[in-house]
Amino acid sequence: MGCVSSKPADSKANRVSRWRSTGIVALRDSKLKQTFPDEILDLDRVVRTVDLTHNKIVDVPVEINKLINMQRLILAENLIERLPMNLGKLQSLKVMTLDGNRLSGLPDELGQLVRLEQLSVSRNVLTYLPETLGSLRNLKLLNASNNQLKYLPESIGSCFSLEELQANDNSIDDLPPSVCNLIHLKSLSLDNNKVIQVIVNFGCPQQYLQTAKLCRVFPCTTIPFPWSSSKRHMEGFQEFESRRRKKFDKQIDSNVMMNSKGLDQGVDL
Repeated sequence: MGCVSSKPADSKANRVSRWRSTGIVALRDSKLKQTFPDEILDLDRVVRTVDLTHNKIVDVPVEINKLINMQRLILAENLIERLPMNLGKLQSLKVMTLDGNRLSGLPDELGQLVRLEQLSVSRNVLTYLPETLGSLRNLKLLNASNNQLKYLPESIGSCFSLEELQANDNSIDDLPPSVCNLIHLKSLSLDNNKVIQVIVNFGCPQQYLQTAKLCRVFPCTTIPFPWSSSKRHMEGFQEFESRRRKKFDKQIDSNVMMNSKGLDQGVDL
């Protein structure tokens, strides 16, 4: 009897010992329910990676702020509806993956994750992204595809390190002018949206952007850059051009696009 009862304890002890030695907590497909196991939170500063993909976790515990050295948080394919506000205390976090959950919003404290390089929140029910997103100056990848977004926050233009922006399958009908500030952007994906205003010919540094995917916006799948003048004859382009000029005029009036090279940078005359 003693041997039989000791096996679960030994198994748990071995697992915790392994986590402590590697800094990696891997519990994919482990039939976890409701929240994190207590033994994870008890590891405090030891944890570097937490991967709880494909479980039935509903709540992310507020005690997660104890894992202050965690760099990767992978919680894809769970039942999470909200994130705790103190998530912003995870100052070492570089990768956060929350695909396939039930999130309808992200806390403003997200902007405190100043070391974050990759944020993936696809296949949720997000209706907005917080303006504090602009504080993520080290963010290189943002995937917000398959949500219910109607717009991208103006502050996204402050994510100066952003290289890849994926927002497919949303209801976005406009792009903020600040997108032009993303000088390192290499890939922009907006398949299956309502957007008719695109980054091209909007005064943006086209030499940096390699491809843009805008299916159902113009009759193409992948648009190489820079665009040729023939694109001006596409259906809907004149409407786009008229809207672009009006918005650019407003930017000049409010000095939004003032920079070291003057107001005429990128003006399409």
